[in-house]
Amino acid sequence: MTIEIYLAYITTVLIFFAHPPGPSQLLFIANSMRHGVRGAMPTLVGDLSANTLQILIAGFGLVGLIHLSASFFIAIKWMGVAYLVYLGARIMLSSNKGRSIGPPRRGALFRQGFVTSAANPYAVVFFAALFPQFIDPARPLAFQIAVLGATYLAIDGAILVAMGSAADRLVAAMGGRFERWSARVSGFFLIVAAVLLSLKDLQPAEGLSSK
Repeated sequence: MTIEIYLAYITTVLIFFAHPPGPSQLLFIANSMRHGVRGAMPTLVGDLSANTLQILIAGFGLVGLIHLSASFFIAIKWMGVAYLVYLGARIMLSSNKGRSIGPPRRGALFRQGFVTSAANPYAVVFFAALFPQFIDPARPLAFQIAVLGATYLAIDGAILVAMGSAADRLVAAMGGRFERWSARVSGFFLIVAAVLLSLKDLQPAEGLSSK
């Protein structure tokens, strides 16, 4: 892989991210509004952990399993949709104190990020379609997949942190009145994320990213 191809890959990934927030991004924004961007970091770790597994599946040519077991992965997707709706509704109905008081449960936030990202059946197909365009078959395959995957995760993580930081600062700048509504807004974002996840398919669609 030459430096020119690598730079083209970075540009392509950035273009894929140039779209309205997807389910995983909305989840991180919602948790950043409730817990602050630092408190929401386990959500980011969960999201990127699921992406890492999806990259490995795509990189080692196991994407065919997705199509062979399409019904299984579609069932996982709808379980993820139901999970996000449940979380969003619970937050909107039960929280009237604005931001969470006390440290958030890291395990629960990690699980939310992992489940939301893993429930996207399109992600593996996306990576399987993206990587071969930038891989040199004459060079070691595993190293190239590692570089492309790590670069994607770094860009994804940086964008998530930027979005979460903006949401965190917005809540702080708006003051106490907005904080009382922040939980309801974040719950609404989770329900929107569920709707977006429900629209994800196994077939790649032009202009959509893995998120």
